[in-house]
Parts: sequence; C-alpha cells; structure tokens
Amino acid sequence: MFQLEQHYEIHSDQIYQFLYFLTFDVQLAEDLMQETFIRAYEARHTYRGEANVLTWLRTIARNIAYDHFKRKGKIQFIAFTKKEEDIALTLSPEQLFSIEEDKRALYQAIAGLKFDYRIAVVLRKIEGLSIKETAAVLGWNEAKVKNSTERAMKVLEKKMRGGAAYGQRAGAITGTETDPDS
Repeated sequence: MFQLEQHYEIHSDQIYQFLYFLTFDVQLAEDLMQETFIRAYEARHTYRGEANVLTWLRTIARNIAYDHFKRKGKIQFIAFTKKEEDIALTLSPEQLFSIEEDKRALYQAIAGLKFDYRIAVVLRKIEGLSIKETAAVLGWNEAKVKNSTERAMKVLEKKMRGGAAYGQRAGAITGTETDPDS
C-alpha cells in the first residue's frame, strides 16, 4: 500500500532532483514534484509493488515532465554534473553563472539533445541508475536505454568537439582529460 506521507518524506528529494535536472527551474521542479505525489496518491490503488516505489514515482515524474514540455511546445534541459562533484542541486542563477566555461559549454550541448536522449543521460549518467532500472522508469526495453544513452553521449562528444579546448571539454563528458596538442 502506498503511504503518501512516508514516501514523500523518503523520496521527495530524489524526485525533486530528477525533475530539476529535466527543467533547470527550481520553482517548476517543485511544482512538478508536488504534482508527482498528488498523482501517485490518486493512483495508489494501481501500484502493484512489482517495482520499487522510487521507480514508480520516477515514472510518474517523467510522464508529468514530458506532458509539461509537450504542452509548452518545447523541450528544455538543465545543467548537469557528475555526482562526485560537490555542486548543490539548488544552485541559484547567480551561482550557475559562476560555473567555469567548460561546464557551461557542456550544459549547452545537453540542452540541444532531444528529450529521449536527455532523459536517458539524466537517469544513467547523473542519477546512476542501471540499464534495467532506467528501462523500468522509462518503459523502454534495455536495448533502447543502452542505445539512447550511447547515441546521446556520441552527440554530446560531437557538440563538444566544436569548442576551442576540445580535449578538456571532451574530458568533461567522459571524466577524463585529453590534451588536444598531443
């Protein structure tokens, strides 16, 4: 049985983070998070317990975000960073402005990805979900998750090659640094 108060307390931060990475808007992420828990409560009788509650909530959140962007007629994306970097998820626009140029270039490249690629990158590379967990959240088969993630990373790499400091920017994607002069 889905207990709203219990699951909200346990999972609200993770759902907020997920939505923030899809919207890059603090207020919108909060609103969509609230909508996620409202819809989960309304649909609590449909939760069969086959999937982890967080997976079920992420699926609802993904659908809400997708519906929001579809209504707006555009798809946006936000900056992302690796989990091991200590950048707070609730950065203000002023704080984001102070992020170094290479990261901003990466953020802009991600913003150019189509929604399926973006969400695959968020779940796999930012949230750290396995292929199987990502497939469950997205309702895709594992092959589509793997292919979408790989294709998204290739597109990001191509976009980043256009920059002046290719090696450093490509390193931001892969987690390695490459000297473009070597």
